Amino acid sequence: MIGQNEGERPSPPERPLAHPAKHGVLVVFIALLIIAIVVVAGVVPRWRARAALRTETYNLAVPTVSIIHPKLGAPQTEIVLPGNIQAFSDSPIYARTNGYLKNWYADIGTRVKKGQLLADIETPEVDQQLDQARADLNTAQANYRLSQITASRYQDLLKTDAVSKQDVDNANGDFEAKKAMVASALSNVRRLEQLQSFEKIYAPFEGVITARNTDVGHLINSGAGVPATELFHIAALGKLRVFINVPQQDSASAKPGLSADLTLQEFPGRKFKGILVRTADSIDPASRTLLVEVDVDNPTRELLPGSYAEVHLQVPAGSPAFILPVSTLIFRAQGLQVATVDSGNRAALKDVTLGRDLGNEVQVVSGISAADSVIETPPDSLVNGETVRVTAAANTPQSQPGGSSE
Repeated sequence: MIGQNEGERPSPPERPLAHPAKHGVLVVFIALLIIAIVVVAGVVPRWRARAALRTETYNLAVPTVSIIHPKLGAPQTEIVLPGNIQAFSDSPIYARTNGYLKNWYADIGTRVKKGQLLADIETPEVDQQLDQARADLNTAQANYRLSQITASRYQDLLKTDAVSKQDVDNANGDFEAKKAMVASALSNVRRLEQLQSFEKIYAPFEGVITARNTDVGHLINSGAGVPATELFHIAALGKLRVFINVPQQDSASAKPGLSADLTLQEFPGRKFKGILVRTADSIDPASRTLLVEVDVDNPTRELLPGSYAEVHLQVPAGSPAFILPVSTLIFRAQGLQVATVDSGNRAALKDVTLGRDLGNEVQVVSGISAADSVIETPPDSLVNGETVRVTAAANTPQSQPGGSSE
């Protein structure tokens, strides 16, 4: 330019200041953005919580259940019942005559044979009565012989009319009377001889002496007028009787010939074979049970009468039964029920009848079939026709080898 030095450059033009209105818009925009972020940050979690609540409510409205299929029970069922072991023959031994015990030859635990001598009794009164009775018999026999001779003579004299007919009748009557007196005296002698034979006490059968309640010198009473005292007690141990009470629901299957096993606490792991031989053929109205006898051979005498045993009976099932866990049962005012699931995933409540209680499982004798899908642990609020969500079914077998009941 004219009038300026060449080394000086012209200064740039000054920028105009920003418009105050634009600056305010920017501030408002930033503030709104911040407010939107805050609002979104508060609303989104609430929206998510509401969605989760809706999902949870839906899930709770449709209960999720797992199903199982009933197991078919075995054709034979083992029932376990308490049993009372008794000796096959068990008898107290009393005296049949009065006196004093002279000797005894068997104590408790002694094994005796049939007819073995157990004790001797002194009976001085019976011995004296027997001597007197024999003397009376001799007198009666002498009188009988005399009357017989007299009657015979009178018969001969009657033929010659030496005596009257009345005298002959009197002689014959005396003869018959003396004959009857001989028979009476003889019967009395035999009675006393039998009483004297009771001085010796013998074992009535082979067995073991389980009690001895007398000793040498004890007064023995046969029970005339006062209660008799038991001298010995004997039990036959070669075979034992076991009495059990079968519940009424199994009484129809408890027939003679069923096999039974005995287990005792003192013989762990061992079983003793027995067989059901007879029943009472009558239900006890007090306990609603059938009295049953099981016979067990005891050749080694290991089993003792009076012991407690558990008897395992193999009872044939009267009708097909299904096995279900106890957790499937529903106890309501309508009665015992189980819940099943139909093809439309709807619950169906079925009335059932139980058989035997197997502990964690029960027998169901009516109300369900093998094709039913039974709900395991059904909710308390489950109602008939309610829609359910089914999870994977448990892999359960369709039959079992057997069941047991205690």
